[in-house]
Amino acid sequence: MGVFDRLPPMDHLRSEKMCFVQLIIPAESARVAVTYLGELGLLQFKDLNEDKSPFQRIFVNQVKRCAEMARKLRFFSDQINKAGVRSSVRPALEPDIDLEELEARLGEHEHELLEMNTNSDKLQQTYNELLEFKLVLTKAGGILASSHNHATSAERELDENVYDREVDEGNAYLLEQGVHQGSSGNSGVRFVSGIILKSKALAFERMLFRATRGNMLFNQAPAGEPVTDPISGEEVEKTVFVVFFSGEQAKAKILKICDSFGASCYPVPEEMIKQRQIFNEVSARLSDLEVTLDAGIQHRNKALETVGSQLWRWTIMVKKEKAVYDTLNMLNFDVTKKCLVGEGWCPIFAKSQIKDCLQRATFHSNSQVGIIFHEMDTLESPPTYFRTDKFTNAFQEIVDAYGVARYQEANPAVYSVVTFPFLFAVMFGDWGHGICLLLGALVLILCEKKLSSQKLGSFMEMAFGGRYVILLMAIFSIYCGLIYNEFFSVPFHIFGKSAYECREKSCSDAHTAGLIKVRDPYPFGVDPSWRGSRSELPFLNSLKMKMSILMGVAQMNLGIVLSYFDARFHGNALDIRYQFIPQMIFLNSLFGYLALLILIKWCTGSQADLYHVMIYMFLDPAGDLGENQLFWGQKELQILLLLMALVAVPWMLFPKPFILKKLHKERFQGHTYRFLGTSEMDPDSEPDSARARHDDFNFGEVFVHQMIHSIEFVLGAVSNTASYLRLWALRFVSCDVLR
Repeated sequence: MGVFDRLPPMDHLRSEKMCFVQLIIPAESARVAVTYLGELGLLQFKDLNEDKSPFQRIFVNQVKRCAEMARKLRFFSDQINKAGVRSSVRPALEPDIDLEELEARLGEHEHELLEMNTNSDKLQQTYNELLEFKLVLTKAGGILASSHNHATSAERELDENVYDREVDEGNAYLLEQGVHQGSSGNSGVRFVSGIILKSKALAFERMLFRATRGNMLFNQAPAGEPVTDPISGEEVEKTVFVVFFSGEQAKAKILKICDSFGASCYPVPEEMIKQRQIFNEVSARLSDLEVTLDAGIQHRNKALETVGSQLWRWTIMVKKEKAVYDTLNMLNFDVTKKCLVGEGWCPIFAKSQIKDCLQRATFHSNSQVGIIFHEMDTLESPPTYFRTDKFTNAFQEIVDAYGVARYQEANPAVYSVVTFPFLFAVMFGDWGHGICLLLGALVLILCEKKLSSQKLGSFMEMAFGGRYVILLMAIFSIYCGLIYNEFFSVPFHIFGKSAYECREKSCSDAHTAGLIKVRDPYPFGVDPSWRGSRSELPFLNSLKMKMSILMGVAQMNLGIVLSYFDARFHGNALDIRYQFIPQMIFLNSLFGYLALLILIKWCTGSQADLYHVMIYMFLDPAGDLGENQLFWGQKELQILLLLMALVAVPWMLFPKPFILKKLHKERFQGHTYRFLGTSEMDPDSEPDSARARHDDFNFGEVFVHQMIHSIEFVLGAVSNTASYLRLWALRFVSCDVLR
């Protein structure tokens, strides 16, 4: 262990040291101070009003105002997207405005847009109704004209021949009578015309037939093209209808049925001259409405363009103000009600920057009293803060998505800068694809300043945020692609000639004639002659599967080594003795030994079956290895490693809980009397003190937790090693897809 003790403490790879601070801010400079601190982003406030609901806090009215302004901005954004207006990427330069002026301006814009939308909807509904009326005039006029022609031919036949009085008094007679009487001035038979959804036409006709007991004639004509419904505004298929009937009672029934089916009825005169007059009037009104609607849309689009040019800037301003007041709601007034008291955490290195921000806030708010900033002692656990830049930020977010490290723990994101893109390249290594990724990443990096000031879409924003991740993935993909010797899954002789040739100089088909080694091995990566050979699949699968296991064992060992440095940093000798050492023994006795066998087999060219070796290491440890023996003393070493792995499991499980119980009893034995001190020193006054934790110690919980941790590690060592085979599996699938 002396070697590890001489290693550096890895301070630069851990979370920043934090301190608990208190701020006493005059009320007149509170908003400016919180704004400057928010822009700095190095102070995390503690909520001192956890017992209060959001509606009982100090600045609840300001938060409501910001929420209302955010609603109006979302309304503007929806209207801009609905109208298809392209807002400016870079907002127009305008003088800065305060929150009250912005609130008034947003209210004016919303009132104007709502009024324009209401007028536009009314005009559009009128326009759609006139379109339907025009369509009904056209179709119903044709139906009425055909009925007039039918009546005229019937009268001529009645004059020339003897009319049969015993014919069926059906719809034809009713129609002839109605047309004849209508032309003579009597209105015994009438008609109702309108338009209805095509899907309801059949049910509508049946209902009319039953309601009038068959005393009606239903004529219909398809509209021919989709019609915009005046109510819903959607384009639907409709049918024009004309219903002939007799009597006022039948008319009332028909109108009620039309209303229940959502049919629109329009008056159509019988005379052709009146029909033409109404048709011309409707057409003229439609032309006027088209001009009015176009002018209204242009005026509305101009108003939306004006709003859209400042929408991004206003949204940022409202979000910032709401965040400021949400933070102010976490503070409390002091006894005099003239100052706000806040508590929070900040990195130690940031104290000077925070003091500068507070001084600027005092100056800019013209406050006569300065802001008090001082450090406090606390027993609470500090939050975790990692200092990142534009290069490491994406890697830190990937690691934080799985879990945030505890305070002063080693930061896995530092190592993921290399491991994450490299494991991607192991799965999808192809230097052709790597070059494409590299070009895309370079475009994002070179246009960094321009893109950072623009509003990007969800996918583009994600790609821009991970531009350096894509860059490293591209570089590692090119490197692994050169090792795999794949350019879009096509091998090339980049580093010289292949070490293999055909047995005969005249042959050219490697699939049938086979290959023989004629020169030194290929200098770098996979020999291109393996592609297409009969042994390609066994060779490459074996190579990539064993390589995945080696990487998995190496990365799991890295995680255990990091746990040693964490335990050493926090001075926890128990974790080193009863977690780090047995975990290293268990993992390397089994899977570390497997990695060693893989390396020996590669170096010696042995034909040993490693599956057989690992299986019979458990089933028959003392059995003869035969041709699977790779080195002298292998059987004895396997027995020793198996015993060490078996001993490591109870070593992880039992000692630590019992030692903690013993230390706990020794710590509080004979401590009935304690030194006198203030309330800050008295453990009874601190809920998280050692005296308070005395009653909280539960040996059963500690033992169960250690048991779960031990079982999880043992099972995880097996499952995680198997999970690394996904590197080989995904690599195999990606090659098949490309081919």
